[in-house]
Amino acid sequence: MNHLHYGDNLTVLRDSIASESVDLVYLDPPFNSNAGYNVLFKAPDGASSAAQIEAFDDTWHWNDSAESAFTDALRSGNGAAAEMLRAMRGFLGENDMMAYLAMMAARLLELHRVLKPTGSLYLHCDPTASHAA
Repeated sequence: MNHLHYGDNLTVLRDSIASESVDLVYLDPPFNSNAGYNVLFKAPDGASSAAQIEAFDDTWHWNDSAESAFTDALRSGNGAAAEMLRAMRGFLGENDMMAYLAMMAARLLELHRVLKPTGSLYLHCDPTASHAA
C-alpha cells in the first residue's frame, strides 16, 4: 500500500503517518537559498509553455510561523533537541537562519517519530544551510 502525498510534509506527517511505520526516509529539503521555485509546464508537442505555478519560496523569516515551529519542537518531548534549539536561538537570535532551523527541526522530529527503529533517514544537504554556512 504505497501512497503519494502532496503538500506540506509536516501536516502530512502529523495527520496521515503512524508512528514507527516508515522504513526509509529520503529528505531533500529546501536549502534556504532565498530563491523562488516554479513548476514549469510544456505543451503537448514538447514546446515550452508560459504556464507555470509557484512551487515554493525557499526564503525563511522569523515570524509567527517560525515561532510556532520552534515551540512545536520544544514540546516534542525530545529534550536534547529542545536544549539544542534553545541554545541556537540564544546564539543566533530571531533571524532568517533560525527560522530555517526551527522549520527543519519540527519536521525532523516528526520524521523520527514515524521512522521504524530499524529504519533509515537520508538527508540531502548543501552548503547554503549546513556546516559551511
